[in-house]
Amino acid sequence: MTEILAIAAAFLLGLGARQVGLPPMVGYLITGFLLFALGMRSTPGLDLFSQLGITLLLFIIGLKLHLRSLLMPQIWAVASLHMAAIVLFASVIFYALGLAGLMFFSQLGFSNALLAAFALSFSSTVFAVKVLEDSGDIPALYGRVAIGVLIVQDIIAVIFLALSAGKIPTPWALLLLGLIPLRPLLTLLLEKAGHGELLVLFGLSLALGGAAVFEAVGVKGDLGALILGLLLASHSKSEELARHLLNFKDLFLVGFFLTIGLAGGLSPQTVGIALLLALLLPLKTGLFFWLFSRFQLRARTAFLASLSLANYSEFGLIVAAIAVASGWLSNEWLAIIAIALAISFILAAPLNIASNRLYSRYRQKLLRAETLTRIREEEDITPGDTSVLILGMGRVGGGAYECLHARLGNVVLGIDQDAQTAQAHLAAGRRVIAGSATDPEFWERINLDNNTLKLILLAMPSHHENLAAVRQIRKLDYHGRIAAIAKYDDEVERLKHAGVDYAVNLYAEAGSGFADDVWQETASLFGDLPGTGPARP
Repeated sequence: MTEILAIAAAFLLGLGARQVGLPPMVGYLITGFLLFALGMRSTPGLDLFSQLGITLLLFIIGLKLHLRSLLMPQIWAVASLHMAAIVLFASVIFYALGLAGLMFFSQLGFSNALLAAFALSFSSTVFAVKVLEDSGDIPALYGRVAIGVLIVQDIIAVIFLALSAGKIPTPWALLLLGLIPLRPLLTLLLEKAGHGELLVLFGLSLALGGAAVFEAVGVKGDLGALILGLLLASHSKSEELARHLLNFKDLFLVGFFLTIGLAGGLSPQTVGIALLLALLLPLKTGLFFWLFSRFQLRARTAFLASLSLANYSEFGLIVAAIAVASGWLSNEWLAIIAIALAISFILAAPLNIASNRLYSRYRQKLLRAETLTRIREEEDITPGDTSVLILGMGRVGGGAYECLHARLGNVVLGIDQDAQTAQAHLAAGRRVIAGSATDPEFWERINLDNNTLKLILLAMPSHHENLAAVRQIRKLDYHGRIAAIAKYDDEVERLKHAGVDYAVNLYAEAGSGFADDVWQETASLFGDLPGTGPARP
């Protein structure tokens, strides 16, 4: 009954947090602190929820971990240099504050200060992914760079989790190498599991079973979950499996955030120290921006990626929780870092919502940080003669490209913000380039002749992206037509109001097109029945 009340309270405060633009986890943390103040303590049920959430989090990270994507120096080098710099700087500051006799810092030796700084060097995967999902910018370059940095940080955290277990693996741990030749069997089971509840059961069994097997041979179970996920990362169904497990992971992590609050330690003193730690955030964000710029990213890409990472992390909480459990940090430090995490979300949420406006306001100052050379993906683009521009080369955009290319020839150009999607189209012989249609500087980089460009099709899956692209296009000296897709009738109206000439409901058009295609194949079955005229052109 206690767990049910705690989860219900977490729902209410999580809902309240979301209503004011904050991640629900802020509400969960506050719930834990409030319940502790009311006399509640953590229970075995909530502890189990917490452990399941961490295990699933690491399994899903493994599923999404494509090692080749981390080879860009803008990812692995920036992540490594940033973490090293923040840990070194913050630990020196913490140690100096301890020598000065400041409460809680005075308890820290230099090794303990290093550990506290290490916990604060991480940025939140949950927060960044949520922000990027809401804006539709996960495939954009800045989104991919930010997520890549987070994955490198997650790998470092997992290594710490494994080393912190304090166990010596048994000789049986050598048998874990046998998991590699088992991969074909695991992928076969994944394919046979289908798309429903069996897929979910397979994922849960693999994550929890893998953790249990690793624990049995003296290796940290969380590392086992990550490795089992990594074995399936290259499979075509890995993303689908991750999506199916995502809600389970989020549900179980509620237990983790509740147990952090229920650990206690909330006081005016811990809140004061957490506010002091929040002063590190501008340094953390500014260092990301400077490093990204040094590694030849444009100012806008560096700025937006840095804002996505301008927070503390739930992984830092996990690191701190292990440090407290091992006696390396006092219990108050777990509360301090939890409060600092909540404060960082409160500060970062509005900044990310207003990120494009902030960049426009401070653009001239930010441009000074750019290097003279840029990575190939951010160089100027000269596409040649183009009469039709298609923004978004997914299934809808790709189909539109094929249709118009068959009629007009090589004057159709596709644009997609996912570089891998663009590369796949190029390999298939289509004229497609990588770029973000919502990026004002993309339209400055691409040299289009407005005298020959007659039609722009907006085929991006996000309604907000299509609207943002319309606003960018209307700022250009473009006098041609704009067409766009939408999923709902109210979106059609908003697109027309924004200046789109032709906006169509994708589902309505798909239904009509489906019926027409079927009619072409089956009209002879109906003979001369009344009303069986020719299909619409």
